[in-house]
Amino acid sequence: MSSALKALPPIEPLANQIFNRVKLPKPLVVSFVRNEVTAWRKEILSGAESTRETIEDSIIQKLQEFANSRLQPVINGTGVLIHTNLGRSPLGKTAATALEQIATGYSNLEFNLVEGTRGKRAGYLETALACLVQSEAATAVNNCAAALVLILNHLCKGDKTEVIVSRSELVEIGGGFRIPEILETSGAKLVEVGATNKTHLKDYAKAITPNTALILKVHRSNFYIEGFTSEPEISEISTLCKDHGIPLIEDIGSGAMMNIDELAPIDHEPTPQEAIIKGVDLICFSGDKLLGGPQSGIIAGRSDLITGIKSEPFFRAVRCDKLILTVLQESIDEYLKIQASPKDSDVPNLRALAISPEQLRARAELMLEDIGETNRGDINIVESVATTGGGTMPRSKIPSIALRITPTGISLNKLSKLLRTGSPAIVGYTHDDHLQLDLRTLFGWQDTLVSQRLTEVLNS
Repeated sequence: MSSALKALPPIEPLANQIFNRVKLPKPLVVSFVRNEVTAWRKEILSGAESTRETIEDSIIQKLQEFANSRLQPVINGTGVLIHTNLGRSPLGKTAATALEQIATGYSNLEFNLVEGTRGKRAGYLETALACLVQSEAATAVNNCAAALVLILNHLCKGDKTEVIVSRSELVEIGGGFRIPEILETSGAKLVEVGATNKTHLKDYAKAITPNTALILKVHRSNFYIEGFTSEPEISEISTLCKDHGIPLIEDIGSGAMMNIDELAPIDHEPTPQEAIIKGVDLICFSGDKLLGGPQSGIIAGRSDLITGIKSEPFFRAVRCDKLILTVLQESIDEYLKIQASPKDSDVPNLRALAISPEQLRARAELMLEDIGETNRGDINIVESVATTGGGTMPRSKIPSIALRITPTGISLNKLSKLLRTGSPAIVGYTHDDHLQLDLRTLFGWQDTLVSQRLTEVLNS
């Protein structure tokens, strides 16, 4: 055996050593170490040279990185309310409590408690959804992309497969999925109309043929168009659709259930209620963005279309489980309760939008008092700008307050990594060679945790 091969550490002793340092199941640690040792053996047999210390350090570091990839709580100091990489919208206390109760026991998911017989799945939720959205009917599936595919599958049949979409709305949503690709998946044929900056009602009218299945309007995510632009009103397109006997569908994306521009100085975001009033036959939107619920896709509109969609075989493949239904049910109930006073909401994102910069500054001052003097950095309170995120309102700039940390004796990258990989994990953002933690996305109860962690890192 070569000296390099002799450097390979024994698996069990190294696994035992690492097991005491990471909170992972021991069989997983042993399997990870075995795979890494096997990889190192191949490297050595290919001519690589190394020492046992180097190999052990490498395996330990990789396992720690692997352990950090396990789903865990993160404190969001980025100022992005709906942060896709950080789990999008947080749940309210009421929804979280209901989730625990349903998840840890049995429920009446498909059981009629009055009759003692098999019951209707999601019956309460669908009625509450329709009430909130002010539509004839509503239902929910596991995400908004599935909702759109379901709608297209149901309406694009036989010779009617053409879907008319404005060129300005052929968007790419998260994960690289594009509207044309979603249409192709559903078997629909895309018919583009208008130009990037201007689409007229006559463009839609000229594109309608005997093979037209529907007209689709799509919410513009992560970008906006301004300047020399124009597009017809939804109500005008609705009238056109009714004249030709075809449905108008709108993917409104973000799911703002109320006028959130009344909570913060941001642009108005179209609501599902507005779309229904203007004559849209079916809408779909996300349940985990501005709505603040679980990952889900909501479909609402005409009762005959909803009934048809629910009869599709594909509906069962993307239907919600009891956990999603529970959280979504509680989220919808909360909106119905607080319509008259949204600032008192249990929905975290609504509270985050409504809090004033003055309130945030007061919290920041208390945090500075708790942190005190530090050895490796200066901390100041600065004005900042938060955003809604999640593809919603790309022009939204919400006045906010942040802690600005200027490290000394430690690099900015090192400081950021220490905060990210510590307990609790804290994620901020860099700005002009500083690290900033925006208080608009910090919960009040997290202020002490952040102060303690900053004290540890900057004084170690």
